[in-house]
Amino acid sequence: MKNSAYRVAALTAFLILTAQPGFAGKDPEARLRQKADRIHRSVLTLDSHNDTPMWLADTTYNFAEDHRGKRPRNRVDIPGMRTGGLDGAFFAVFTSQGERTEEGNLHAMKEALKLFEAIGKTVDRHSGILEMATTSREAYTINKRGKLAVFIGVENGYPIGNDLKNVEKFYNLGARYITLCHTRNNDLCDSSTDTTEHQGVSPFGYKVIEEMNRLGMMVDVSHVSDKSFYDAIKASKTPVIASHSCARAICNNPRNLDDAMLKALAADGGVIQMCILSSYVKTPVPYPQRDSAQAALRLKYRGFKGLSDEEMNQARKEWYAIEDTYPQELATVSDVVDHIDHIVSVAGIRHVGIGTDFDGGGAVKGCEYASEMGNITLELLRRGYSARQIRMIWSGNLLRVMREVEAYASATK
Repeated sequence: MKNSAYRVAALTAFLILTAQPGFAGKDPEARLRQKADRIHRSVLTLDSHNDTPMWLADTTYNFAEDHRGKRPRNRVDIPGMRTGGLDGAFFAVFTSQGERTEEGNLHAMKEALKLFEAIGKTVDRHSGILEMATTSREAYTINKRGKLAVFIGVENGYPIGNDLKNVEKFYNLGARYITLCHTRNNDLCDSSTDTTEHQGVSPFGYKVIEEMNRLGMMVDVSHVSDKSFYDAIKASKTPVIASHSCARAICNNPRNLDDAMLKALAADGGVIQMCILSSYVKTPVPYPQRDSAQAALRLKYRGFKGLSDEEMNQARKEWYAIEDTYPQELATVSDVVDHIDHIVSVAGIRHVGIGTDFDGGGAVKGCEYASEMGNITLELLRRGYSARQIRMIWSGNLLRVMREVEAYASATK
């Protein structure tokens, strides 16, 4: 009877214990997930690149709404950031490359200013949750206040035109990095996906880099040609970043960095922010129907250049309709961490971070929305990364570079 009563009491105690929140029992996977969640919530997490401002410029868009599973689709919003434990991000002021004429430059500047304004209005509209950040220290202070940090980066130096004063104009508007070019050459440098024109960074591009160093802006080498990459590292007085790039050894795409470039970046003190755009993570399986439909849409909307807001909104809807009809086979979170493993083995743990390219094409299976960012931490933990290393990857390495850039600017003023 005594043993029976003991067994009943023990069973009751066990049931009460296992009913407690967070109890993982003896299931190794459950314990691993619990540990990953604890680490993810304790570290400062920053995404160095998203293209969400293109949505913010749409007056019908509500950043406070959960957009998961909805169409037209976007990847980043306040509920997603909260759910995914994403503490802050660099929101890109992106302009696609157009004609390099006075008229083209003015149009690019107009588009850039519209996005700066959209970001500012969004932060003001949700000031109880969002706060603009312009320094490395503010990433921490904003987080301590329980808010989400909104940094700004300029993707494509095209709107600078030929006027060096525009670099300081962007700095004063809050931009803390400039991606020197995009998919085509501009007046600053050659792109990784265009012809050789300047043989790397142009004479004007060198002046832009010097001005960015003076002001305290990070030089971003994502999208640039290999020669432009090495020129930028040599020209910059501070470490450079690749805000959203992958390892070419894992996925042979000209947008990615090869091992020699990774070593040069590390030797310079810089950081590559791992991009999760699937076709840069893993070579995509050929899909001619999808390619043809997208090509036809580009033709219909004139390469998405010079569109009104209404035309751009409609083009987005038709683009996502194609994605629904011809869904891409996505790479996985495991594939993403394969790149991180490789970068760490070549460049070292101090030189890698995360730059999703959400809303600019970024998404992999297991991390299609900001709400799923914790799955990257889970996979890192599964691979044996420590909490300290995970903290470095999620923000420590990028903010170290940002501090060095700030310190150089402060010392030279």
